[in-house]
Amino acid sequence: MIWPTRCACDEVFHRLRDSIVRGELVPGEKVKDGELAERLGLSRTPVREALARLADIGLVEAKPGVYTRITTLSRRDVEKTLAVLRSLDQLAIETAVPVMTEQDLQHMREANRDFERAVAANDTAAALAADDRFHAVPITAADNPVLSRIVEQLHPQIHRILYRKFSTLLGGRNTIEHHDQLIDVCAGGDARAAAELSGHRWSELGGDINQLFDTNQFAEAAIG
Repeated sequence: MIWPTRCACDEVFHRLRDSIVRGELVPGEKVKDGELAERLGLSRTPVREALARLADIGLVEAKPGVYTRITTLSRRDVEKTLAVLRSLDQLAIETAVPVMTEQDLQHMREANRDFERAVAANDTAAALAADDRFHAVPITAADNPVLSRIVEQLHPQIHRILYRKFSTLLGGRNTIEHHDQLIDVCAGGDARAAAELSGHRWSELGGDINQLFDTNQFAEAAIG
């Protein structure tokens, strides 16, 4: 579905998306377009459009005439999302490594230093932004518009997961070390080894996420 550009709708979309990612709107919480419109000082139309866009990317689910609510996080759905992102990331890296420049590698190093500083400062939002910049380098270098579009569509879903992971600092230090290792392998020009290293890290991430589920850190459901 192609959405027309509307400033109000875009603003509402980004504000609600970020609230969902940060857990301010919790899984299972019911939302009403009228209440949101009043809170945001807008008409219902841009709010409804934003909620429809959020439903398209899986952050909101709706049953017409019954409810609109924030999509819950299930272990099964998270595992499926991670499996797709792992494959896409490996494809991006294997495609990108042969054409990556020293400038690309420097951008990855800078992003990882920003990530390290954010972890040290316990700044979850900054850590997430730095991690995005790190992974955006090989995705951009791969120069595959289809891959880029799919990753962009899945980003909000994975951000919900990573926000929890980074907010607990679970795996923060070994993420920094993994980034450094990946940069070194990419710099060596071994595309296959870089893709395998990336895949291994996604598997470790899956284990970290399972720990969050095991300790009920995703077990939130709003009533109302």
